[in-house]
Amino acid sequence: MKFGICNETYQGWEFDAACAHAAGAGYDGIEIAPFTLADDPRELSMEAATRYGRVAAQAGLEVIGLHWLLVKPAGLHLTTDDASVRNQTAAFAAHLAEVCSAMGGKIMVWGSPKQRNIVPGQKREDAMKHAIDAMRRICDVAGPLGVTIAMEPLGPAETNFLTTAAETVAFIKAVGHPACQLHLDVKAMSTESTPIPEIITQNRHWLRHFHANDPNLRGPGFGDVKFEPIAEALYSAGYDGYVSVEVFNYTPDPETIAIDSLKYLKRAFAR
Repeated sequence: MKFGICNETYQGWEFDAACAHAAGAGYDGIEIAPFTLADDPRELSMEAATRYGRVAAQAGLEVIGLHWLLVKPAGLHLTTDDASVRNQTAAFAAHLAEVCSAMGGKIMVWGSPKQRNIVPGQKREDAMKHAIDAMRRICDVAGPLGVTIAMEPLGPAETNFLTTAAETVAFIKAVGHPACQLHLDVKAMSTESTPIPEIITQNRHWLRHFHANDPNLRGPGFGDVKFEPIAEALYSAGYDGYVSVEVFNYTPDPETIAIDSLKYLKRAFAR
């Protein structure tokens, strides 16, 4: 199993310093939030993306890809009835696919709950139709670049659109593009009534990326979730991608989060 960490864990650190620490801690890859590299990621050039990829490689890390895609700029939305906003969102995501490819990344995790919510008064079927159309256009760009859009189910406290793995897989099937696949996150799966190992097993054919964390918003091993059954389910599913540490509570510090999370994961995934 390959292990990665998300770069925003190293809040306030320069990218090269974050890569150096992650590599030194024993990670195989780094996952990047675009807003940490540019206040407006539309301004990220292919030359800059290539340089970031080179920095990671020189540290000994693979660039896994991108996540937290729509944090900045403001005003983007996947399901809105406003066609101009959807077009801007699709164009921005296509740009990020090019950035991801230039960095050497292969995965774009599509979470962004606020930018996909069905707004009051909107018909769910319209929101679904809009999202499917936009995602097909994004995948038409991402696919030839070797980049997969990994759709992330998120809990109902975060969004009202694609809140379970089953609902997300139904969306993926409706998109019908090989570049649209599934991402699973431990914190998000903890909101479902189905046990996490069963969710993994049921959706193994679509799974392309995986986030390790805890419902308490901290890293794996920092809460009550036991990862040994999760590890066994991933192994049994034939999953050979990354298990990437993503936290939302950055205490006590980046070094402790990175080091202790990986130590725990390596114990849990040991065979």
